[in-house]
Amino acid sequence: MAMQPTHNSRRILLPVRQWFILFSLAAAFFLNLVPLGDLVGVPDWVALVLAFWGVREPLRVGMGTAFVAGLLMDVASGSVIGQHPLAYLLLSFAAGGLSRRILWFPLGQQALHILPLLLATQVVMVVARLVGGAEFPGWGYFLGSFTGALLWFPLTFVLLLPQYQPLEKDENRPI
Repeated sequence: MAMQPTHNSRRILLPVRQWFILFSLAAAFFLNLVPLGDLVGVPDWVALVLAFWGVREPLRVGMGTAFVAGLLMDVASGSVIGQHPLAYLLLSFAAGGLSRRILWFPLGQQALHILPLLLATQVVMVVARLVGGAEFPGWGYFLGSFTGALLWFPLTFVLLLPQYQPLEKDENRPI
């Protein structure tokens, strides 16, 4: 009797469509712009989605996409020009470089690999702010990385949903 995998990670995925990647980045961009005041633990949605696509599709979503997303975040949030592009570039470089390693692990361990990447992204942004003369935002600022790591599992499920092939075979489909 052959053992069947108990999770869906062994399923063959359809290729991701470019419009869906752009849609997910735009949704993350608008989630970052939601005014939440001083709420602690809110993740950087753009960094999280960039990390996801950087791990899953490193040839499609690379440092160029990260740079443009960072510039748009700087302009939209009115922050120091260059802090988001620098942080997102480093995040994209690390996610692309570690993508084959990260995908080897189950989702819980993938989240543990993503946590230092998100923390490093926030550290780079804080250092850029401090160099620009801003005040230290407090240690609660870094809780967003932990929240982002906790959201890795549902984010993976939601962003891979359009790529899943149906489990039952349709006789009218050639594939």
